[in-house]
Amino acid sequence: MTADPARPVYDRIGRGYAAHRVADPRWQAAIDAAVGDAATVANVGAGAGSYEPAGRTRVAVEPSSRMIGQRPAGAAPAVRGVAEALPLRDGAAEVGLAVLTTHHWRDPAAGLRELRRVSRRQVVLTWDPAVAARFWLLADYLPEIREYDARLAPLAAVRSGLAPSTETPLPVPRDCSDGVLGAYWARPEAYLDPGVRGSISGLALLPAAVVERAVRRLAADLATGAWHARHGHLLDRADLDVGYRIVVSGRG
Repeated sequence: MTADPARPVYDRIGRGYAAHRVADPRWQAAIDAAVGDAATVANVGAGAGSYEPAGRTRVAVEPSSRMIGQRPAGAAPAVRGVAEALPLRDGAAEVGLAVLTTHHWRDPAAGLRELRRVSRRQVVLTWDPAVAARFWLLADYLPEIREYDARLAPLAAVRSGLAPSTETPLPVPRDCSDGVLGAYWARPEAYLDPGVRGSISGLALLPAAVVERAVRRLAADLATGAWHARHGHLLDRADLDVGYRIVVSGRG
């Protein structure tokens, strides 16, 4: 795919995003706990508004007009902007929140410096590629994502940019309502749905031929029982660590 570098990534892939990326209440509780009792929150790379804590003053910064257009009534007021040059004053918020977004920033180091500038404390949801690489979708069908993750090093970039005080695993419930890449670890048939795949940036940004080849293999393995022979033991689990991590840094 030839991408326009000046166009926000979710202007290209964000159609119908809100329908598949519904905030999971267990993840919401974990993020709310990390945010704590902060009265003001700046949500950077805010997308369609998932995981913005309720009951406090919030502002959202998002570069994609398509994503802003999908924000529900009652979501925080959103302004267009990029992480590397936040349109916020120094110390504008007690907490700077960034949920599964830093890997889309053109300069993560600069964006994290900005997050520190505008907030006393930072809460970032990212993932550990070393753990994600063991997930069956990547290990068996889409090693190309593992290669991308290795170059991107999302958790390493956040560690370097924030000097985190805590790092907490965020397991994926078997019925996770937020259709992230690892959401369907116990529902493999979901990855056959183009709508599901289109709302996962790691799949939507891969070459279509690569994804289609992987989907054909997965469909065949589901039909023959090969997937269940290799991974059916997972179906007894309530949740799975696929690598997601909540990183907290800063004062307060």
